[in-house]
Amino acid sequence: MITSSSSLFFLSQTIIFPTKIYSLNPQKRICLTKTSRIAIEPSLSFRPTILCNCLSSPVNLLSEIETVTFFQELGFSDKDSELLFKQNPTLRLTSFDKIRDRILTLQSVGLKGIALFRVISKSPNVLIAEEIDPLICFLCDDLGGKIEPLQIERLLVGAETRYLVGFDQKVRLLGIPPEKIVHVLNNVNLTKALCLKSFEEIERTIAFLNPFGGTDLIVKRPRLLNYDLDTQLLPRINFINKLSRGDVDATRTVFLKFPLILSYSVKHVEKHVELLRSFGGLNDEEIFKIFLVFPGLISASRERKIHPRMEFLKQCGLNSSDLFKFLKKAPLFLAMSFDKLAQKLVFLVKIGYKYRTKELAAAMGAVTRTGCGNMQKVIGVFLSYGLSFADILAMSKKHPQILQYNHSSLEEKMEYLIGEMDREVGELLAFPAFLGYKLDDRIKHRYEVKRKTLGEGMSINKLLCVSAERFKTNEKKKTSIHI
Repeated sequence: MITSSSSLFFLSQTIIFPTKIYSLNPQKRICLTKTSRIAIEPSLSFRPTILCNCLSSPVNLLSEIETVTFFQELGFSDKDSELLFKQNPTLRLTSFDKIRDRILTLQSVGLKGIALFRVISKSPNVLIAEEIDPLICFLCDDLGGKIEPLQIERLLVGAETRYLVGFDQKVRLLGIPPEKIVHVLNNVNLTKALCLKSFEEIERTIAFLNPFGGTDLIVKRPRLLNYDLDTQLLPRINFINKLSRGDVDATRTVFLKFPLILSYSVKHVEKHVELLRSFGGLNDEEIFKIFLVFPGLISASRERKIHPRMEFLKQCGLNSSDLFKFLKKAPLFLAMSFDKLAQKLVFLVKIGYKYRTKELAAAMGAVTRTGCGNMQKVIGVFLSYGLSFADILAMSKKHPQILQYNHSSLEEKMEYLIGEMDREVGELLAFPAFLGYKLDDRIKHRYEVKRKTLGEGMSINKLLCVSAERFKTNEKKKTSIHI
């Protein structure tokens, strides 16, 4: 008796016949003939017949041979093919034409070569499952074939074919604009985000996210769809919202600024909050305001960055109130790399700042918002105009922001002050805030207006410090008197 597993081997040893096999290469013909024998001429009436009880039809055997030969072109060995048939008996009853068409369909969405081999090996049911064709049509027709092949491979391998039913409906349920949906689907785990979730769970997730950014939040961080609503998203969002005292708008701002915050567990966030509470002396309202400015703080190491840097600020004489004001303006100080922070500290010490002083802390807060290269060039600009390190120190103590200004903009303003306004660079010592105003919109405009009435010797402090509304009102009054 010939067993099912040995039928192909038996055939290759006892029956020789030519048959044309469809190939991945339409120009290639594969003939099942043995080179040492004389090939039999094709005949429409010729059919191989084997007397065994494992096959009910000679046609099924021929189709199986064609399929195996086709698999060989995909990289499957005889043992691989035998294993596929053994684990999936339905394949023996499936026509070669149907299997070939399904493989061509899978190739149409980018599954080729080793990727196609992996899909068939790990999930051979894709060759016969009815759920595949509607999915492929959706990927090609509605999504324009733009889903990455690797994503499709993971989808077909990660989920049983029965979970693919309604895939298109679940995608539409997300409510993502058509021009953004491909980006979302290419950046999620399609099995977790859609296939293994019910329609109800997806609807609940979208409804819950809507007040906190909804589709905008999903587009910014597609992986949020991978999370479980009840055990992950809901507690994480509620914790931040509670910290904001229920301010949904502010909570939404935090999430849209830094969607990655929802990737951290509640326990992780709680530990950051507790450190700021216990060691920093901050209350929940203050902590949330810091998160609102810089939610990325949640990703900074508590042991290596947050704790030692708050300790540094305390050594500089900052109390809890000072600490809050500092961190609200310069929260990046707690997250910046050690090398960059150390380099900036060297610059400040070089121009005369003393260690463990509030002035040093204020200057450190200012320079966190600029790069080391720009800061070095700023100091170079001041020195090139005849100012000393002592002058730079004096100006920055009055107005620490001068150390963070763009060096090119800074040079333009100083050139205008000296060249056009005919003032001395030393006037900056008394009023360094001059360098913080916009050159065209404020400095040039006001100077040209006032020069006509006050002449050249006007105070640059009074010229620029008056509010825009008051400045406009004064001009109207003078114009009326003149008329």
